[in-house]
Amino acid sequence: MSSISHSNGSFVDSHAHDDHDHHPHGWRRWVYATNHKDIGTLYLLFAFTMLMLGGVLALLIRAELFQPGLQIVNPELFNQLTTMHGLIMVFGAIMPAFVGFANWMIPLQIGASDMAFARMNNFSFWLMIPAALMLSSTFFMPGGAPAAGWTLYAPLTMQMGPSMDVAIFALHVLGASSIMGSINIIVTILNMRAPDMPLMKMPMFVWTWLITAFLLIAVMPVLAGVITMTLTDRHFGTTFFNPAGGGDPVMFQHIFWFFGHPEVYIMILPAFGIVSQIIPAFARKKLFGYSSMVYATASIAILSFIVWAHHMYTTGMPVTGQLFFMYATMLISVPTGVKVFNWVATMWRGSMTFETPMLFAVGFIFVFTMGGFTGLILSMAPIDLQLQDGYYVVAHFHYVLVAGSLFAMFAGAYYWMPKWTGVMYKESRGKLHFWWTLIAFNVTFFPMHFLGLAGMPRRYADYPMQFADFNAIASVGAFFFGFAQVYFFFFIVLPCMLGKGEKAAQQPWEGAEGLEWEVPSPAPHHTYETPPKLNADANKVIG
Repeated sequence: MSSISHSNGSFVDSHAHDDHDHHPHGWRRWVYATNHKDIGTLYLLFAFTMLMLGGVLALLIRAELFQPGLQIVNPELFNQLTTMHGLIMVFGAIMPAFVGFANWMIPLQIGASDMAFARMNNFSFWLMIPAALMLSSTFFMPGGAPAAGWTLYAPLTMQMGPSMDVAIFALHVLGASSIMGSINIIVTILNMRAPDMPLMKMPMFVWTWLITAFLLIAVMPVLAGVITMTLTDRHFGTTFFNPAGGGDPVMFQHIFWFFGHPEVYIMILPAFGIVSQIIPAFARKKLFGYSSMVYATASIAILSFIVWAHHMYTTGMPVTGQLFFMYATMLISVPTGVKVFNWVATMWRGSMTFETPMLFAVGFIFVFTMGGFTGLILSMAPIDLQLQDGYYVVAHFHYVLVAGSLFAMFAGAYYWMPKWTGVMYKESRGKLHFWWTLIAFNVTFFPMHFLGLAGMPRRYADYPMQFADFNAIASVGAFFFGFAQVYFFFFIVLPCMLGKGEKAAQQPWEGAEGLEWEVPSPAPHHTYETPPKLNADANKVIG
C-alpha cells in the first residue's frame, strides 16, 4: 500500500505510527479480510454462533431427559441431536474460538505486523462457513442427520443415510482449515516475532498455541484418513471396518482415538495459555516456573499420542494393553498437575484482585481440576469397565471441555476485550455472568457423576424412574447455563462491540505485562509495522 489519502486531502506515509488506522469499510473489509484482527473477530463471532447452535441442540437433549418417557423427540432424532451437538461444539465452537484468540493475540504478543500468510488466513476462515452450513443442513436430508455419536463409530456409520457423506465432507473441509491455520501460526511465531524475543521469553499463550499447532498438523490427517476409509466402505466396496469382508470395527476406534486423544489436548492447551497470562496479571507476580510450564505443555503434547486406547478398555483389549494405557494415562496427569501447582504457586502470597477475568481463571482451575480427577479415575481399567459409556464419562468430559476450554475463553474475552473494542465492559455484569455460569454449570453436570455411578448409559432418550430426580436437576441447570451465555452476548459483548461504555485505558489491568498492552485501546488496524525493540524480559517496548 502506498500513501493513503484522507478525507481532508492530506497524504500520510503508510509507516507513520500516529495515524495508521486505515482499512476498507463495509462488507469488503470482512469478506476480503487479510488483517489478523479482523479475521480473529470473524473466527470469534463464528465460534459464538456455533456455540449457540450446539447449545440449542443440547437444550433439546436436556428437555427430552427432563423426565422419564418420550416427551419431545423420538429416539432416532435424539441420537442425531447428541451426534450433531458433539460435532458442532468440538469442530465449530471450541477449535475456531481458540484460532480466533490466536489470530487476534499472537501477532500483538510477539511484536509481529500480522500473520505470516494473510490470504491463506482469510481462506482458512471462509472454508469454515460452507463446512458449518453443510454440517447443519444434514438435519434436513433423507433419514436425518448422522446419528452415530460424535465419534462416528463403525458399524453405525455404515447404516446412516446420505447425511453421513455430507458430514464426512464437512469434516474434511474443517480439517483443511485447521491445518492451514496451524501452518500460519507456526510460521508466524517462528519467523515473525520481534528480534529481541527468544523462544523462552515468549508469552505462555504463544507457547501453548505453537505446540497446539504442531499437534493439529500431526492428527488432522489421521481423522481425514479414517473418515475417508468410512466413505470408501460405504460406497466403493472396501471392507476396512466390515467383519464380513475381513475388516474390523475396532480398528476404526483405534485410528479415531489416535486422532481423538491429542484432539482433547488441542482443545485445552490454548486454555492453559490464556489462564497462564491472566493469573500472574491479577496476582501481580511473575508466573511461577515459566520454563517448567513450557516443558509440561510439550510433555502433554508428546504423551497424548500414547494414551488413545484408554477409551477402549471394553473392546476385548488384552490385560497387558490395558495396563500400558492405564499407566500412560496416569503419567499424562503429572505435567497437568505441574501446571495447576504453578498457577496456585503464582497466586500464593500475591496481591490478588478478583476482576471478572481472574474469577473465570480461578473458576477454571477449580472446576478443571475436578474434571482432571474424574479423568484419573476413568484411567483405571477396572473402574472404567463399570463406568464406560455412562453418564460419569459425560460429566468428566464436560468438566474438562466446558469448565476447561469455555471458562478459559470467557476469561480471555474479558481480559482482552478492552484491547479489542476500546471499551470497558461493566464489571458488575461480568461478575453476574461468572457466578451465574459457574453455579448453573455445576448444577447441570455434577449430578451426572451420580447418574453414571448408578448405571445410567449415555445416548439413551429414555430411562427408568430411579434416574428421574438427578436428570430433572441437570435439565434445569442446563437451561440456566444456556441463558447465561445469551446474557453474556447481549449485555457484555454487544455493548462493547458497539462502543457503548467507558473508554478503556491502554493498560486497563494494573499487573498485566506483555506487548499487547503497549498499543492503544482499541488496537489500531495495523500494529508493529517495524519490529519493536524490547527490554530484557521481552514484555515491554523500549525506545
